[in-house]
Amino acid sequence: MSDDLLTFSGLHLRPDPSRTVIKPFTVEYPEPFRDSTHPRMRTVIERVLSLDETTRREECETIIASLSERHRNVKTMLIRRFEEVCDCLPDGVAAEPEEQLLIGAYLSAEYSFEAAALFNPSIVLRMNQDGAPADGLKFILSLRGIGEGHVSSVTFRTGQWSASSGFAIDDPSPWVTSPRIEGPDESGDAGTTRVICEGSEDPSESVLFPVTASQQQGIEDLRMVRFTEEDGTPSFLGTYTAFDGRNARCELFRGTGINTFEMTALKGSVPASKGMALFPRRIDGRFNMIGRQDSENLWLIASDEITTWNGGAKLIGPRYPWEFIQMGNCGSPIEIDEGWLVITHGVGMLRNYCMGACLLDKADPGKMLARTPEPILCPSPAERSGYVPNVVYSCGAIVHDRTLLLPFGIADNFASFASCDVGQLLKRMS
Repeated sequence: MSDDLLTFSGLHLRPDPSRTVIKPFTVEYPEPFRDSTHPRMRTVIERVLSLDETTRREECETIIASLSERHRNVKTMLIRRFEEVCDCLPDGVAAEPEEQLLIGAYLSAEYSFEAAALFNPSIVLRMNQDGAPADGLKFILSLRGIGEGHVSSVTFRTGQWSASSGFAIDDPSPWVTSPRIEGPDESGDAGTTRVICEGSEDPSESVLFPVTASQQQGIEDLRMVRFTEEDGTPSFLGTYTAFDGRNARCELFRGTGINTFEMTALKGSVPASKGMALFPRRIDGRFNMIGRQDSENLWLIASDEITTWNGGAKLIGPRYPWEFIQMGNCGSPIEIDEGWLVITHGVGMLRNYCMGACLLDKADPGKMLARTPEPILCPSPAERSGYVPNVVYSCGAIVHDRTLLLPFGIADNFASFASCDVGQLLKRMS
């Protein structure tokens, strides 16, 4: 490792348990006790309906006052949840407005989505650069938060970088939006699920938590990229790992503004794995990904359709001791004058995760031109302890004026930032 290559920021992003989102809460009896004619949801609703008017009013005032401290439009949110479960009402019964609010509250939960950890960031250039530093830029950061039950969600931050001042992260909003979910297939096996964070006024107010069966144990490691179509139109795309508790697979992310997101199941043989990262533009008219479908080597995959991925060819395999176990990418390839810069990770002894880099040919990314024989970033002795010790990891970097801006996670616990001169990085390759 070259200690003089990277310039480290003293900035750390740590988990904040006070940041919560309201999500659906569903109850059911264990299998031996289930009664399809009278499910547990209906039992809970009947108990709410049995409350007298005074108690209903007091309960409503209490819950609305409590939630309004950190959530907007609480009544709208609770009524929306009631509408999702109103089929469980007893036949012929219509709930009064206060009863609707309480039913929505009983069948919702406040979830602290970054209670345990906040790490594995990716960074993209913001569409609107108004107010950016003269010698820098404004960016959006995605991060993986871990909450109760080791369930992963994706949260966002904004910030800026300048050559003179380094990295700065804006304070997150005190508000978090409970999203409206639209999707043709709850399983997530087909189609697109839309997450609409109505009322979000800042990226930090939006959160992506598991909403389909394929994601029920987590949405992990969003590799976000600013993708530019052939007509010059930019958009925020990315891949993330959907984990159902047993199987992991890659799915597609699309951001349309600060408050609407789409999550689409990918088809083909390659997405039944982890760690796919999309190139920021088409190459010869085709979409391209870096993948790791054999859990050991980096692969290059091309496709005419962004939702279908098959085949591919091995691109880079473990060569040096720090990557003998496996290799992977640390986000989407970055286009520079010399080619495609790919930040990599390698796993070595004691499952140490270190980071390196390689350079691919710009016209033919299946051709590797050079790679770093030594890591560019290793776990620091002072910061190696955490939820998963001995890990540094990133889900995406960018280059600005020949400076690599690299956010990274530490010990699956918190995030920090570093930068380096691209020319100096290339000199470390062979």
